Amino acid sequence: MMPQAQALTTRSIRELVDGLCAIPVAAFTRDQVLREFGRTVLDPDSMRPFMFFRRSHYTRNLIHRNELFEVVAIGWEAGQASAIHNHRGQECWMGVPVGRLEIRNYRLAAQDPVTRTCRLEPSIRYLIDPRHPAAVDPAEPIHSVHNLAEFGARAVSVHVYSLPFDSCEVYQIEQGRYHDVPLGYTTRFGVLCPGEQAEAV
Repeated sequence: MMPQAQALTTRSIRELVDGLCAIPVAAFTRDQVLREFGRTVLDPDSMRPFMFFRRSHYTRNLIHRNELFEVVAIGWEAGQASAIHNHRGQECWMGVPVGRLEIRNYRLAAQDPVTRTCRLEPSIRYLIDPRHPAAVDPAEPIHSVHNLAEFGARAVSVHVYSLPFDSCEVYQIEQGRYHDVPLGYTTRFGVLCPGEQAEAV
């Protein structure tokens, strides 16, 4: 779903999480959560406990998790990008309190789970920034995320996943193959996970 812009209120990350927690399970829909994101400009200072960066790879920093959803901050150095990936059939919403990011969607034209082969077709690209959050399009749930080198600055994105998932499919478009990748965290609730290294802001 393309980025949304509405009447905006500056809120802390804790206020956003509290707002999400207040949504009843039956009402925790794509549109409702996007409205919650869409009326919010996240205060970057409130993100500082969850802002970590690493030169080798983006960081995944857990802010909140329950059975219904999780909130993860991702720290991007300029020039970093994710692999092309899916979301295990779950909903995903994205906001960017710091910087801006380019989202590149892909259509899955063919997939063979026996041979683990696939064929992807590039689709739309769009930008998200502090005033334009977005939701993953269920018709095109495969994408990659890019903090382009030309942007010239770090970025921090906030992702809400519902339901939470601990692995995803990663696609190699040139080889026409895909595989499962486990998902972990660089930090949990502002504390580095064992074996992880990252630079705090």
